[in-house]
Amino acid sequence: MTAGSVQLTFTVDAPDLSVNGDAARWQAAPRLLGGRTLLPLRETAALLGRPLQVGSGGQIGLGRAVVTASGGVSLAGVPQPAGTAQTIDGTVYLNVRTLADALNANLSADDSGRALTLTALRDGGNPLAPQARFSTDKLIYAPGERVIYTEYAYDPDGADITARKWVNRQEAFFQPGTYTVGLNVVNSRGLQSAPFTRTITVQGTPLDSPLTYALKYADPGDRFPDAQVLNYPTAMVQPVAGASFPLLFSDSPEVPTQSGVLYQDTVLGPVRLLGYHLNGLGKPARLYVLARNIETRPVEVRTLRQGETAPTRVEGLLGQVTLLDYFASTGGPTLTLAPGQSAAVYASPTLGLGSGANMMQDLMTSGRVELTFLMLEDGLPPSAQVAQQLPYLPGDGKHVRGTFPNAVRHLRVNLGTLPARIVIGDGRVDPAIAGIDKLTNQPVTLSGNYGVLYDLEVNGAAGTAVALSPRGGLYRGAMNVQDGPLSQTIKLPKSGNAINPQEPVLLWRAGSDRLNIDFIPASGSNLPISLVFYRAGRAGLGNASEGLKIYQP
Repeated sequence: MTAGSVQLTFTVDAPDLSVNGDAARWQAAPRLLGGRTLLPLRETAALLGRPLQVGSGGQIGLGRAVVTASGGVSLAGVPQPAGTAQTIDGTVYLNVRTLADALNANLSADDSGRALTLTALRDGGNPLAPQARFSTDKLIYAPGERVIYTEYAYDPDGADITARKWVNRQEAFFQPGTYTVGLNVVNSRGLQSAPFTRTITVQGTPLDSPLTYALKYADPGDRFPDAQVLNYPTAMVQPVAGASFPLLFSDSPEVPTQSGVLYQDTVLGPVRLLGYHLNGLGKPARLYVLARNIETRPVEVRTLRQGETAPTRVEGLLGQVTLLDYFASTGGPTLTLAPGQSAAVYASPTLGLGSGANMMQDLMTSGRVELTFLMLEDGLPPSAQVAQQLPYLPGDGKHVRGTFPNAVRHLRVNLGTLPARIVIGDGRVDPAIAGIDKLTNQPVTLSGNYGVLYDLEVNGAAGTAVALSPRGGLYRGAMNVQDGPLSQTIKLPKSGNAINPQEPVLLWRAGSDRLNIDFIPASGSNLPISLVFYRAGRAGLGNASEGLKIYQP
C-alpha cells in the first residue's frame, strides 16, 4: 500500500499474474484479438487501485480514456480506432496500450511479446478523504489463534472518523487458508476512504476451537457455539435458609380494555411488585400502583429498588430493560401516609394504544398498606375515591395475577466435574411458586417464576466461566454478579436475542472461589434457561504458555 507504483506482470490468455511481486489470478484473463492485447477494464483498474468514473448511458472513464456503451473510445478527447475496446461475455476489455497511455503508465514486453509488464503510478486519491489504516500483530496464525488488530485510521484535516466498515474481520480464524481483511472509514464530512486491506495466513496445529476460544476471550453478553450443551450433567443445587418476602404479581388481564382495578392486596414490611400490562383502552392510559394506609397511625412506604420499561411496543424489551434499571437502582423516595391517606408509589408514562409497561419495585412499609394496581385512562386521577368506584377487572384466563409468599430462593451449588448446568424455570427441577389470587381467593401458580429472586451462591468457582443457555425460546434479560470485590450487572445477550440452546451467552469468568449471582426471570422472555459452568483456563492472567493474548486495543 505504500509503494509509489503498482506493477502488473501477466501473459496473454493466462489466468495467473503478479501484482507487485505477489501471485494473483485474473477473473477474466487478458485476450489477444485482431493483433491487440486487451485487458478487462474494471478488473485492471481495481488491481491498480485506480478509480473508474461511470457516467450516464453506461459511459466508463479511466484516467484520460473514456469508453462509451457502444464501444467507442476516446483518449484525452481524441477518438481511437475501432476495436480499441470490446465487450466479451459481458466484460468490457480495453487495448493495453491505450490503457497505459490513459494512465501515463509504462508498458514493456519480453522477447516473445506475450509476457507484459504494466507499471502505473498509484492513485493520489482525494486529498480531503480520510485514510483507513490498521495492522495485525503478525501475518501467520494458527487456527483458533487470536488476531490482535490495531486500527489507526485518520483524517488529513483532523475531522472525526464517524463510521467504520470492516470486511472479513474475525477475532480468530478456525480454518487453514489465506484471508484478506479490509477496512473503510467515513469522516464527519461524509467522505469515504479508499479500501485498506491486509492479508494473513492461517496454518499449522489448531490452538483453540470456537468453544475454547470463547471461554478464554468472549465478552460477557457474547454468544458462542456449544453443540453439547444439552448433554451436560445437572449440578446438585441445595436450597438454604435466608430472608424472603412476598411478590405481588399483576399480569391478568394483560391487555385491559377499560379503566379498572387490576390487582389488590394488603402488605406489611418488605414486598416486591411486578406489573406487566398493555394498553387496550383505545385511548391514552397510565398504569399505577396506589398505596393506602389502613393503620390508625402514620405509615412510611419506602422504595428500595425500582425498574421500569414504558412505554414500548417491543415485548422482548420489557423485561430486559426493567431488570437493568432495577439492578442499577440505589433506592427511591419515602412517602409518609396519614391514616386512610393514599398516594401513588408508581405511575407509568402515558401509554399509547397497544403500548405496554413493565415495572418491578421493592417496597418497605412500616405498617399495613393496601396496594392497588390500576389502569386508568388519561385524565382519571389515581385516588382512593376513583379506585373505589372502578370495577375489579376479571382475569383474561391466560395470564396470572396473585400474591406469592417466599419469592426469594436462596440456592447453593458446589462445583465439581465440569461442564455442568443448573436448570431454572422448568417447573420440575425448579418448581413454579404457588400463591393466591386475592381478588378471587383461588390458588394460582406462577409458571416461569417471573419476579422471583434467585440468590445463587457458587462455590469452587475460581477459574470457571458461566453462561446462560435459553431452553424455551427467545430470552433477553440481565443478571447481577458479585465476584469478590467486583459487582457487575450483565446484559444478556449484549445485543439481539438469545434463542438457540446451542448458542449460550457468556455471563462471567470467576476470579474468586465464591461467586454470587442474582437472577430474576425477565418478563416477556421464555423459560426455562440453564446456567452452564465450564472450566475456563487462565485467560485473564495472560499465561503465554497457553497461547493467550490479553492485549486488545
